[in-house]
Amino acid sequence: MKNLGFVFIFFVLFSCKNKKQPDVVEQTRTSGTVKILVDESFSSIIADQIEVFKSDYKNAEFTTIAGNENKIMPAFLNDSIRVIVSSRMLTPEEDRIYRSRSIVPKSSRFAIDGISLLTQKNDVDSNITVDEVIKILNGTSTSGKQLVFDNAYSSTLRYFKELAQITELPKKGVYTLQSNNDVIKYVSENKNFIGVVGVNWLLSNNSNMTSYIAKVKMMGVKNIKGKKGDNAFYRPDQKNLISGIYPFLRNVYIINCEGRDGLGTGFANWLMSPRGQLIVLRSGLGPHKMMSRDFNLKNTN
Repeated sequence: MKNLGFVFIFFVLFSCKNKKQPDVVEQTRTSGTVKILVDESFSSIIADQIEVFKSDYKNAEFTTIAGNENKIMPAFLNDSIRVIVSSRMLTPEEDRIYRSRSIVPKSSRFAIDGISLLTQKNDVDSNITVDEVIKILNGTSTSGKQLVFDNAYSSTLRYFKELAQITELPKKGVYTLQSNNDVIKYVSENKNFIGVVGVNWLLSNNSNMTSYIAKVKMMGVKNIKGKKGDNAFYRPDQKNLISGIYPFLRNVYIINCEGRDGLGTGFANWLMSPRGQLIVLRSGLGPHKMMSRDFNLKNTN
């Protein structure tokens, strides 16, 4: 019996030793796992970037968590997720939070987005000035125009509140819904409302919204006198985003606080690389920098 017990123990130990262990993916700039918080306005461009990145680096795994800026930022500051894509950099206080943990935040602008103002396609008044937008936000406009934003916690609304230098919205003339798609649908069905939506979201492949998008159009915007773009009405097409002449521009940043040389760092570098910038260009946004094109001219004589 003792011999049988010894044989049994030996068998168990031998089996455990030879049992195949699951592969552990090394954490590098091109492999491993990373979680990224993403302002939902930019979820489409990040999805495109990740798709191409993974086609090159098979051992890279991404988990993206999209949401409104004010909702996802606390998770970033609480150190539960250390990479975020946002339309703003960290404030000095937020930066200090990470530095107190001996981590230096690394922020990189990789794209330029425009904020589009939408109106019904059959609306004869398809232009607006920045001055008039500010008046609507201040509650002093007499034009009858009203603004509709995606969400009370969105980066888009924050942008315009800072523009108008207000902390609270007026009781009339400015409204918030739940999503960008809600804005597009609402404007397509209601007159005298101007929808406020990021260009990246508007250009993304959203088949469910095709019929509604067909009923709206982008407005031309004229800037405040003395500022670039004050001489005419400009729409947020890619040319005007790159030149900076369209008034409502915002930068798109990736902020990395991994504190190590991991996949978050590799992906941030990828966004700034020629391939990453080409994806930005093809998306309709403005790249951080234009890539030069080299031509090899061959003498055929």
